[in-house]
Parts: sequence; C-alpha cells; structure tokens
Amino acid sequence: MSDTASRIWTSLAGGRTVEIACLVDMEQTAESFHAYTVPDGIDIEPGDVMLLHDVPDHIDFGERLAFEGRATVIKAGFFGRIWTEMTSIFELTELYEVGFQPKD
Repeated sequence: MSDTASRIWTSLAGGRTVEIACLVDMEQTAESFHAYTVPDGIDIEPGDVMLLHDVPDHIDFGERLAFEGRATVIKAGFFGRIWTEMTSIFELTELYEVGFQPKD
C-alpha cells in the first residue's frame, strides 16, 4: 500500500496512536469522588480512546492524588467518529426515563 493510501485508510478507519503527557487528578473524600485526566497538547474528540499508563486502580477513602502521568491516545478515524456521534444520541435518550416513572 502506498504512503498516501495508508494515510487515507488511517484517517478513515482510525488507529493512529499518539503518546502524550497528562495530568491525573483522583479524589475519594466526603466532599468529592472523581478521577479526571487532562491531556497535554492534544484534543480528545468523539471516538478517541485514551489509555493511561502506571495509574493506580483505586485510592483509599480520604485520599487525593494529583500527578503527571503518561497516556496513549488512539485517534478515531472518520467512520469511528461518525459511529460514536450517532450512537451517543441513542444512549442519551436512556437518561430521559430517569425520574419519570410513576410512584407506587
């Protein structure tokens, strides 16, 4: 496959990977329970996948961790982006049913 054809296929199908630095913020306290990742120098778009490296899988109650980490971003191609945007509309409608059920 030529270089141009390879680039076109990658942009349509996805799979291009980028290694980046990121800020990881994890907290499990009475005030907050969250885990955020802020990528450095790249925009995460619909369909992209971000894999974090060497990040703890849990923290104890009362702890808060904030540190610089590494991540691999797998960029979605054209079809992956369209698929994600279309299916997200249907998944969003599942939220409409919350709170609209009659009380017994």
